[in-house]
Amino acid sequence: MPLQTDLQRPARGPLMVDIAGLQPTAAECAMLRQSAVGGVILFARNCVDAEQVRALCDELHALRSPPLLIGIDQEGGRVQRLRAGVTRFPPMATLGRLADRDGLEKAQTAARDWGLLLGTELRALGLDMDFTPCVDLDRGVSAVIGDRAIHLDPEWVGGIAVAFWAGMVRTGLQGVAKHFPGHGAVAADSHLDLPLDKRPLSAIQEDLQPFAALIAAGIPAIMPAHCLYPQVDPERPAGFSPRWLQDILRKDMGFTGVVVSDDLSMAGAHGVGDMAARVDAALAAGADLLLICNDPEGAQTAVVHLQSKDKFPTGNRLERLVGNAATAPLSAADRARCLQQIEQLRALTPGFAG
Repeated sequence: MPLQTDLQRPARGPLMVDIAGLQPTAAECAMLRQSAVGGVILFARNCVDAEQVRALCDELHALRSPPLLIGIDQEGGRVQRLRAGVTRFPPMATLGRLADRDGLEKAQTAARDWGLLLGTELRALGLDMDFTPCVDLDRGVSAVIGDRAIHLDPEWVGGIAVAFWAGMVRTGLQGVAKHFPGHGAVAADSHLDLPLDKRPLSAIQEDLQPFAALIAAGIPAIMPAHCLYPQVDPERPAGFSPRWLQDILRKDMGFTGVVVSDDLSMAGAHGVGDMAARVDAALAAGADLLLICNDPEGAQTAVVHLQSKDKFPTGNRLERLVGNAATAPLSAADRARCLQQIEQLRALTPGFAG
C-alpha cells in the first residue's frame, strides 16, 4: 500500500534511517516525510566535507516540521564519518593512555576540550546528535570495540566520559552513551553475529559503572548492545529486553532519557525475526528511537509497518535529542587550546595519520 503522511501526528516518529548519497532522492524525501520517521543518520558516503554536510543538514531539516533529528558516528579514530573540514580526532583509547601516563585529571581536561571542540564543529554544521561516547570497557577481547574503548578501569572510563560530555553539552550537541550494558567482554562482532556474554549480573555491574556516571551527569541517550546476556535475560538481547531496558536501566539506574536502538539491520538483531518483528520487539522492550541503516528495503518495511498501525510512539523524550544553541561559544583562544590538546593526544597513537 502507498505510504501516507499522517498530518494528524506531526511529532517525530521512532525511526532513524539513512540515505544513499550526498543528497536525498525524491523517493527518500517522500519516506523522510512519513510520520513514522524521526531522524536521519549520516555515513561517510553522505559526507564530502564540512561545507557539503552543512548544506545537506539544511536540506534535511527543511523537509518537515518539527525538523528531523540528524545524527552521525563521530567518535574519532576509525569511527569518524566526516573527515574533511573538521578536526581529525584520534581513537578514544588515547584518553586512557594519557590517564596512564599523566593521571586521571589530565585525561579529564583533555576529554573536556575534545568534547567542546567536537560539539562546536558539528553543531556549526547543523547536526543534532553524535553517537558518542563509547564507554565499553577495554578488556582486550572485542576487536570491533578495540581502541574505541577508553580504558579498562570503570571509574576512569566514567570520569573521562563525564568530562567529555561536560565539554560537549556546552555546545548544544547531544550525545549517546553506548553499548549498554557493555560490549567489551565478548569477542563476536554484533554486526556479523549475536555475541554471548555468559557473566552473571554481579560481574556485569563493573561495566555498568560508566553508564551510571553519565546518567548522573545528564547524558540524554543510551544505546543498548545487540548482545545476549543469558544469566540476566536468557531469551532477548539487551536492545530487545524489558529486563535490561525497563527493570535495570530505567528502574534500577534511574535513566529517564532516550533509549536508542543499535542498527536493527545488524546480524545481532536478526534472531528476533523479520524487520517488522524487530521494530515491534524493540519498542515493546522500551526503545524510543530505532536505527535502521544500510538496508533501504528494511527501512521501507519498517515505515510501512508503523504507518499501518492506529498509533505508534511519538514520545516527548525525542525532544531531548534536538541540538540547541551553545551556552558558551568557543573563543579563538579556547579553540587553539582544544586543538593543542588533540595534537598531544594524536601523538599518543603511533601510526595515526590524522
